[in-house]
Amino acid sequence: MKLLVTGAWKCTDEQLNNLAKLGHEIVFMQNESDKLPCDYKEVEGAICNGLFLHHDIEKFSNLKYIQLTSVGFDRVPMDYVKAKGITINNARGVYSVPMAEFAISGVLQLYKKCQFFYEKQKNNIWEKHRGVLELYDKSVCIIGCGNVGTECAKRFNAFGSNVFGVDLFPREDSAYEKIYPLSDIDNCLSKADIVVLTLPLTEETRHMMNDERFNLMKDKSVLVNIARGAVVDEKALLKSLDNKLLGAVLDVFEQEPLEENSPLWDKENVIITPHNSFVGDGNSKRLEKVIFANLGK
Repeated sequence: MKLLVTGAWKCTDEQLNNLAKLGHEIVFMQNESDKLPCDYKEVEGAICNGLFLHHDIEKFSNLKYIQLTSVGFDRVPMDYVKAKGITINNARGVYSVPMAEFAISGVLQLYKKCQFFYEKQKNNIWEKHRGVLELYDKSVCIIGCGNVGTECAKRFNAFGSNVFGVDLFPREDSAYEKIYPLSDIDNCLSKADIVVLTLPLTEETRHMMNDERFNLMKDKSVLVNIARGAVVDEKALLKSLDNKLLGAVLDVFEQEPLEENSPLWDKENVIITPHNSFVGDGNSKRLEKVIFANLGK
């Protein structure tokens, strides 16, 4: 197979050579927005991320295989892929560990009043805070119980939290006390001290967290969004941060980069990171394993 590999996979020469040893002809391009280094019709497979945002997929007339370096399929015209019978794989499981660690880290920063102590340390001030909270025995609702959600559940369990989930396809899973159907989301939100969003963005989930849903959440609860920004209505979130929520841990936003004048920047009870939760030093090995396993099928 003539395989177009883009810089979305930060691969080594050795990894490319190993692909070639499997019988593939490798063509490499660093930037997915650049001109292709070969004719479109020559490409039979692609390892990429946003390639089809810059190049019309219909030009790849002999495309049979796509390996994404991302988990989401939202950068690929999936209707076309399905209609043409193109095999497509995502990076399932590759980024789950660092994202779960990020979720725990963010909640702990809010619960342990890290910002308060950081400011005191900067100013050489010895001052206690009596409002520090524990994760132990807190109720945690994971909305979206795939790989990322389940890795989150495992880690909250380790702190002695009571973890339950909400998913389109409920199942028995030892990481959760119970996984509820999506139709029970409102009831689940009302019981949770911490809500973690790890579900995909679809037309059904866009602005799923709106005024009504935030009003259902417990007073002084925490929202963690490591899913997609548009799952949350940011205007509704801003209101809730003033009078409802203890805080929010936000790695994704409706518009990225987050605008400099966004009022979210100034919220002392918000932790903001630039879509960075997926980064971890183990990703490269996990992605390599996924790529070679899928190509070997």
